[in-house]
Amino acid sequence: MGISPQLSPRAAFNHAIDLVHAGRVSAAATYCRDFLRRTPGDVNMTALLGAVLLKLRQFKDAERHLRRAIELAPSFAKPHEDLGYLLVEQGRAEEAVEGLKTATRLDPQAEMAFFTLGRALSMTGMGAEADAAFEAAFALNPSRKRLALAAEHHKAGRHEEAARLYRHLLRETPNDVDAMRLLAGVLMRKSEVEEAEVLLRKAIALAPDYALAFLDLGQLLQEQFRYAEAIDCFQRTIELQPAAVKPRFLLASTLASAGHTFDALASYRRVLQLQPRHAGAWLGLGHTLKTVGRQEEAVQAYRECIRIRPDNGESYWSLANLKTYQLAQDDIREMQAALERTDQLAEQSAVNFLFALAKAHEDQGDFDAAWGYYARGNAKQRQLEYYDPVQTEVTNDEIMEVFDQPFLERNTGLGHADEAPIFVVGLPRSGSTLIEQILASHSWVEGTSELAYLGRVATSLNRNRADGVNYPHAVRELRPQHLKALGQDYLRQAQLHRQTDRPHFIDKMPNNFPSIGFLHLILPNAKIIDVRRYPLDSTLSCYRQLFAKGQTFVYDLTDIGEYFVEYQRMMDYWHRVLPDRVLTVQYEDLVTDFDNQVRRLLDYCGLPWQDACVNFHETDRPVRTASSEQVRQPIYAKSIHFWRNYAAHLGDLIDVLAPVLPKYAQYEGINQTH
Repeated sequence: MGISPQLSPRAAFNHAIDLVHAGRVSAAATYCRDFLRRTPGDVNMTALLGAVLLKLRQFKDAERHLRRAIELAPSFAKPHEDLGYLLVEQGRAEEAVEGLKTATRLDPQAEMAFFTLGRALSMTGMGAEADAAFEAAFALNPSRKRLALAAEHHKAGRHEEAARLYRHLLRETPNDVDAMRLLAGVLMRKSEVEEAEVLLRKAIALAPDYALAFLDLGQLLQEQFRYAEAIDCFQRTIELQPAAVKPRFLLASTLASAGHTFDALASYRRVLQLQPRHAGAWLGLGHTLKTVGRQEEAVQAYRECIRIRPDNGESYWSLANLKTYQLAQDDIREMQAALERTDQLAEQSAVNFLFALAKAHEDQGDFDAAWGYYARGNAKQRQLEYYDPVQTEVTNDEIMEVFDQPFLERNTGLGHADEAPIFVVGLPRSGSTLIEQILASHSWVEGTSELAYLGRVATSLNRNRADGVNYPHAVRELRPQHLKALGQDYLRQAQLHRQTDRPHFIDKMPNNFPSIGFLHLILPNAKIIDVRRYPLDSTLSCYRQLFAKGQTFVYDLTDIGEYFVEYQRMMDYWHRVLPDRVLTVQYEDLVTDFDNQVRRLLDYCGLPWQDACVNFHETDRPVRTASSEQVRQPIYAKSIHFWRNYAAHLGDLIDVLAPVLPKYAQYEGINQTH
């Protein structure tokens, strides 16, 4: 970017300031550098470049230019203030104090200099002097004091008090972007995400270079599965703060969730370049390497995470969860020792250790010992989850009431006509990943992931309803144009996960089975495959799996048994009111009659035969579920009736499943060596 010869130093300085205010901080840095190559002794531009580099968190270069500005004009207060802030941010508080005192002496109205001086003095243990500096800052800017008090409430978990003070502050100073961001943080904790988003977007509009607001907005969007928008926010934060680690880590995890697997790998590696001991990045890297089938490298990443944070149980569970990897005896001793350090161990880490120990003993054939760990791990995780089985039954009753056969018949064929989606539903751990791998081995089909979007589209009907009419009842009010628009909305959100131009893609979110009626209305030409497994194998496999998120019903045998009964009830209903709409694939049939079942699957999907589908284990593609290593092996029967290894512990589960077990009687004689 060249400097126009007509611009005076003052005009050039103002132009650089305009670039900063417009959020183009990197462009402002380039502009300042270019100007200083022509006029190296300009103190204003030198100081501004230091401040801009500080915004970009390029601390080394920022410090050099700020010290140069101080050398050029020792009585210029702002470079002293900025240098002090830089040193505090780097933890060099003792070095910061003198410069900040100079800044406040040169400019007694410099409120931020007093505030930063208070921080520096506090960090060095000089409490009384720190309080005096803070009071001086508050006297110059009373709203700063209220903001600090609100932040104290916020930090202490007194969210109502914090929100009240933030709102009071915004009534007095409506454009206080810090108060907006902090109030949004409180609202996010209370799940009031819509108002939080409005506040963060307003803060960004007022301060386009407000990196923390972009970061918070990205996290809010990520939690709502709005990955494309979240990725944009994290990338913007990185532009504003190139050396910051947190936005790069969040970008990597969001790219992984969005199915941009190889971009996620690159992002995790960039985090580790900046911070080699970032345990979360090593763990995320391990998960992503597992997804692309690079198991040895995944193991190395998990091992590095263990080396950095030995009390993080998730690293051990991640190794155990590779399914084809066995933990060593030394690992078992380390995990048992970690569980004894209860005063140092987070609850979630303890759960991970218990599940990993269960899997390690299971691999050794010691099923009674394994059961003891599974029972303890599930009991502890159940306390960390919220699941209401009565609400599940009530919701399913409402769905069946709304989606009766006459209503479905009147509205069939009115939604979006796209034939691209193939939905795979059922219970987790019932073979859905195997079905996905078989279909994604076909040249016409792309495997994506477990997409949350069908549920999101359904619950979008709840927005702005003061009358309390929500999904599923709100569906009765929809007209053909609404059904088509909802189908389009699903396809638009799913598009983020598409990496190829293949005509079909798979959404294998198992929990979509209660939504089959809704799905049928908004996407009438989508294929729906229900994957089933013998009930005791299906439910026990869920109980033996620690899920990253969701699936809150799996951590209690009664809960999971009742959930299977509800699943059976719902699927029986859909087959009754939508005959021939859903293809049921029984896992045991797939394993014992593989070629015929693959042909049946392809025929239902309207796909021509391709040998790659029976050689699915040779397909090289990212697989993002617990079964990722298992589907890279040829078909096997060893998991059929695996429940019998734990039969002595399953009396209560068998009792709960008694109403549905007769439906699967034909599979009871199949053995694992078929």
